[in-house]
This record gives sequence, C-alpha cells and structure tokens, in this order.
Amino acid sequence: MIKLWVNENAIEINNDFNILQLLIHLNSPQEGIAVAVNNTIISKNSWKSKTLLDADHVLIIQATQGG
Repeated sequence: MIKLWVNENAIEINNDFNILQLLIHLNSPQEGIAVAVNNTIISKNSWKSKTLLDADHVLIIQATQGG
C-alpha cells in the first residue's frame, strides 16, 4: 500500500496504481476533468501509463458551467 494525497485528502491505495485506476477507485468521472500529479498536468492519454508513487499529490478538477 502507498499513501498519497488527492485534493488534499490522504488516501491509501495498492502499489502500482495508475491514474485511471485511481479515478475508478474513487468513482470519479473520466470526462470533463483534468488531473495533475505533483503540480504537473497529466494528459488523458497518459492516465494508464502514469504510475502513482508514495506521497504523490494528485489534484482532480472537474469542469463546471458558470453563468
């Protein structure tokens, strides 16, 4: 298990989780969001290949409409 921070909340996940697996684990939508790891935006086509590491800081931002 590794510990990481998701939107400033500490969570523990299995080793070798990638971003896509994290989103599924969190029941997070996969459309209309942006993901950054340690202040670096990760493109959607890299979500399967970006393995998360212990103490990573993940930021998930969902687009919303304003008016």
